[in-house]
Amino acid sequence: MNFAFSEEQEQLREFVRSFLADKSAESAVREQMDTEQGYDEAVWNQMAEQMGLQALAIPEEFGGQGFGFIEQVVVLEEMGRALLCAPYFSSCVLAANALLASGDDAAKAAHLPGIAAGETRAALAFTEESGRWDEGGITMQASASGDGHTLSGTKSFVLDGHTANLILVAARTDAGVSLFSVDADAAGLTRTALSTMDQTRKQAKLDFADVPATLIGTDGGGWATMETVLDLAAVALAAEQVGGAQMCLDMSVEYAKVRVQFGRPIGSFQAIKHKCADMLLEVESAKSAAYYAGWCASEMNDELPQVASLAKSYCSEAYFHAAAENIQIHGGIGFTWEHPAHLYFKRAKSSELLFGDPTYHREQLAQRIGL
Repeated sequence: MNFAFSEEQEQLREFVRSFLADKSAESAVREQMDTEQGYDEAVWNQMAEQMGLQALAIPEEFGGQGFGFIEQVVVLEEMGRALLCAPYFSSCVLAANALLASGDDAAKAAHLPGIAAGETRAALAFTEESGRWDEGGITMQASASGDGHTLSGTKSFVLDGHTANLILVAARTDAGVSLFSVDADAAGLTRTALSTMDQTRKQAKLDFADVPATLIGTDGGGWATMETVLDLAAVALAAEQVGGAQMCLDMSVEYAKVRVQFGRPIGSFQAIKHKCADMLLEVESAKSAAYYAGWCASEMNDELPQVASLAKSYCSEAYFHAAAENIQIHGGIGFTWEHPAHLYFKRAKSSELLFGDPTYHREQLAQRIGL
């Protein structure tokens, strides 16, 4: 079995890397970090119209390009490398996969074409103030109201929730956890941007007060959908983390070559060599985990739940270690706001906690393999 990327997939990587080098340079990232919206509308439109990135992994019948999860892994790795500020993960990974996994053809036809075209920016709201990522953390109530439902409660840590124009919400009915769609301008919905450590990925708090909502999929079948979505999200985030970790390694090696101390490059010192060697080992191992998880996701095979947790836990720690060592190798300049090392450090930490930290996923892995 050959797990190498195809020539077309490598061309996609080069294409996306070239685009992001131009549109998501450090200056552009810093500019968008300071805005409440958190992304450049013009770049988002270019991604959709010229690159077709939003449509990449959406089936052709719903306006997408019909590629698989492997291609999305390639794109996400490059986005993680460039710290792209855009609602791609929230809309094209979380929300799109929630719709696809729901089995609701009407909802897919209603929302996926807009996501594929970049016109719909969707967000998935399931985490609440408890910060739990499991089924027990969903306490928001959905009440039957005429032909539909109304939602009341609060959702927190919603990726790009303050700028999305479509919100998918996990809430409880008498039948159990269910999934609903809500228009962003619906009456009773209040959206508040949160102050976050990682400013490159915006989050929001959403307050619902009898907000009208439309059921997606089957009543009580929402958690089965969410389990699949969270596994796919863990794999997608692992791919992002690999891209960021590789960038930290590249920055460290380059600096070790050019920074001279005591008349020789610091890369010639054993301590720096060991740091770079350890980072290389962890980054390459993280790639193996993320790529294999990506293959499992593309096949939707029985290994996905176990491999998703394995990849998320390992890639989280590898990225955070690489980001921390990158600062150490850069020394004094690495601790300053002017240097990009702290941007990767913050993204690494926030990604480590997103969808559950490594301890959570190791416990989940143990349960899934019957330990």
